[in-house]
Amino acid sequence: MGAYGAKIVLTPKAGGMEYARDVADKMRQDGEGIILDQFANPDNPRAHYETTAPEIWRDTQGKITHFVSSMGTTGTIMGVSRFLKEKNPSVQIIGCQPTEESSIPGIRRWAPEYLPKIYEPARVDRIIDISQSEAVAMTRRLAREEGIFAGMSSGGAASAAIRLSQELREGLIVCIACDRGDRYLSSDLFG
Repeated sequence: MGAYGAKIVLTPKAGGMEYARDVADKMRQDGEGIILDQFANPDNPRAHYETTAPEIWRDTQGKITHFVSSMGTTGTIMGVSRFLKEKNPSVQIIGCQPTEESSIPGIRRWAPEYLPKIYEPARVDRIIDISQSEAVAMTRRLAREEGIFAGMSSGGAASAAIRLSQELREGLIVCIACDRGDRYLSSDLFG
């Protein structure tokens, strides 16, 4: 971002995403920048409505019964839900969020005042809470056993999908791997 001329403003880790969003809002109000705002930009879910969801529908020949996605900005789950529910209202949309005590990069348990403006609760049929340890273990398992070098939010979603599969007698579950493992090379995730 700096190479493009952006001024980098670091916020304390303890404040989390919510504090960073507050700082960005204040800077915008003070005329110190603009916010593209992936949390409110309708192009976020629209991209998944127009691309991700049709690909899922096509590749499953319309047989998908459940869609599982981590919930960060909620753009993926909102766009995919809208498309799939238009095709088949009985498709179940399952969100994944961290348990109260967990911190999983890319997945949020939003306080009501920070819920993304693009999020529509009625588009999600169920939310499965995943612990940080479950997400870490699954992320490592995805790399070791499946050759999928993903990040922790993908591990969380895969954990939710597997938990869901254990409840079903039949169905076709699609789970999104929404981040990459290279973002975690400086952490102990794969160490």
